[in-house]
Amino acid sequence: MTMKLELFILPVSDVDRARAFYEQAGFRLDLAKDITADYRVVHLTPPGSEASIMFGKGLTTAAPGSAQGLYLIVTDIEEARKELVGRGIEVSEVFHDGKGIFFHGHDAGDAVHNGPGQERITGPHPDRASYGSYATFKDPDGNGWVLQEITQRFPGR
Repeated sequence: MTMKLELFILPVSDVDRARAFYEQAGFRLDLAKDITADYRVVHLTPPGSEASIMFGKGLTTAAPGSAQGLYLIVTDIEEARKELVGRGIEVSEVFHDGKGIFFHGHDAGDAVHNGPGQERITGPHPDRASYGSYATFKDPDGNGWVLQEITQRFPGR
């Protein structure tokens, strides 16, 4: 059996503001439809991604900003950050974990899962190791995104 993650519902408080943010970040608008006064859908896809996001009115009861640790995989962390910043998106500095422990992006603000044994160091991984460099940003509601540099996938991926 094959299963592919295709869509993630984001909880937002202002549909138009969220749409403007994600379009500014370079996401492709796939659908924007007002079904009824209480049901509105906006569907966008990050550049090069097979998976998409959806938000709107009447889609979820989750609190706006409660989605955290949404990973966007990039092949060049510094270029990806530069492009987002150039589009007006506030993005953290590139960082890596000095202890080599995998980061989980449950809070994509100034800290990304500051768990036991982790040591956040400014700058990309010194060897530019795949899975080793990160940058973070949030949408206007606080939904947290993590850019992660992957140049070579682990076997089986």
